[in-house]
Amino acid sequence: METLLKQAGDSEKGLKRTLGAVSLVALGIGAIIGAGLFVRTAAASAEAAGPAVTVSFIVAAVGCVFAGLCYAEFAAMIPIAGSAYTYAYATLGELVAWIIGWALVMEYALGAATVSIAWSEYLNKLIGGGIPYEWSHSPFEHVNMVVGDAISRFPVDIAHLAKNNVLLLSDDQLKLLTTDLHSLVITHSGIVNLPALLILALLSALLIKGTEESAVVNGIIVFIKVAIVLVFIAVGWHFINPANHTPYMIPEDAPGHSGFFKHGWGGVLGGAAIVFFAFIGFDAVSTAAQEAKNPKRDMPIGILGSLAVCTILYILFSHVLTGVANWKEFAAQGKEASVAYAISTYMSGYGWLATAVTIAILAGFSSVILVMLLGQSRVFYSMANDGLLPKVFSDLHPKFRTPYKSNMILFVFVGAFAAFIPGSVAGDLTSFGTLFAFVVVSAGVWIMRKSNPEVERPFRAPLVPVVPILGILICTGMIIALDIQTLTAAFVWMIIGLVVYFGYSRKNSKLQ
Repeated sequence: METLLKQAGDSEKGLKRTLGAVSLVALGIGAIIGAGLFVRTAAASAEAAGPAVTVSFIVAAVGCVFAGLCYAEFAAMIPIAGSAYTYAYATLGELVAWIIGWALVMEYALGAATVSIAWSEYLNKLIGGGIPYEWSHSPFEHVNMVVGDAISRFPVDIAHLAKNNVLLLSDDQLKLLTTDLHSLVITHSGIVNLPALLILALLSALLIKGTEESAVVNGIIVFIKVAIVLVFIAVGWHFINPANHTPYMIPEDAPGHSGFFKHGWGGVLGGAAIVFFAFIGFDAVSTAAQEAKNPKRDMPIGILGSLAVCTILYILFSHVLTGVANWKEFAAQGKEASVAYAISTYMSGYGWLATAVTIAILAGFSSVILVMLLGQSRVFYSMANDGLLPKVFSDLHPKFRTPYKSNMILFVFVGAFAAFIPGSVAGDLTSFGTLFAFVVVSAGVWIMRKSNPEVERPFRAPLVPVVPILGILICTGMIIALDIQTLTAAFVWMIIGLVVYFGYSRKNSKLQ
């Protein structure tokens, strides 16, 4: 603790302190509001909660608050870059800190890669598919396409799926075709995802230039996407049909909703599990603790403030969306199409708003990538300072005082993943890394209250140990609920991490 606090006080050698409370709140909003708001709301409504998805957002927010309060206590008490890694280092020792630092790679680096792939997809959608398939997909992806007049020669049950004079076929549909139709199918294979690489390069360069500049750009992006969300809420409010909110929860006898978590209060909880991941990202604020001007005051404001703002926006947005269109319709109109569908079907004269929503999603993705790359470079910076990673990760730029080499290496690693690996591969690994960090931070606050009661705590989480225990239980439950493939991949990643630790980090550790 003494060493860490001394390091925090050395503002001349370390990272540049440029962020105020407003910038930190914007950083949190930048990380939290991605496409989750536009995608998860309709999914939770159609699958589990109905119009009561507004209550699901409240339940999910309460779950996040337990972890958020613990993060706020640590960030004010130990204002060092590195987030959960640093807190584990101070409370649970080097090995546990390494494990959590290694897990955070799944949250930040893999998260940034996956979101950049989605950014590429949405950009192509916004410009009407102008980027060739080969240059916007990985080499492991392909698409079977039938174009123009050739569509008329296909069976009616397949041909009617064509859009804009283009018919896309799955591999299974392709197998069912007669031999003479095969010659009409053009298979495009991906080469490299250039748009994903481009956005990563631009944001990495911005982070190297400086945290203050990055915060300004993030603030502009946050303003754009929040403005579009507010416009949808304000305009859509006049198109709410009260009948769509009745009944408020999905009735037990609704077709396809027989499970406990598919209707009633059980459905509200099921919906909360779906929308929970729309809140992930507020913890990234704590990675910038060493760049906050007044971390003891501003860090709790940044973490809990961004969580509060996003919760209010989520509740209002979900209330309007489920009021404009009936929740049953979202089962067919999935993902981002749900919002565009509600606008084009029920809000006549506001077609431009559907395009604005796509822009908001693109802006949301951009700020999420920016904050994820910032978070990962700061975690690596702290790990390198402790000797657990090579010194190159903690080298600061002589002028900008940013970990520029770490950002460059990250761009190569994250860029390679985004350019050549399909986005589906990462799956829920990002969620695992985040939830694992939540569990460790919640446990750490409880342990620190016992082991170091005398340390000054500018912000104190209330009701300890109740709040940490609830944070641990809720987040552990969500880890268990992840699919077996994700848990297996996470286990393999952790084994690789232990090999690196015992092969390199333990020998070079400053603590050892």
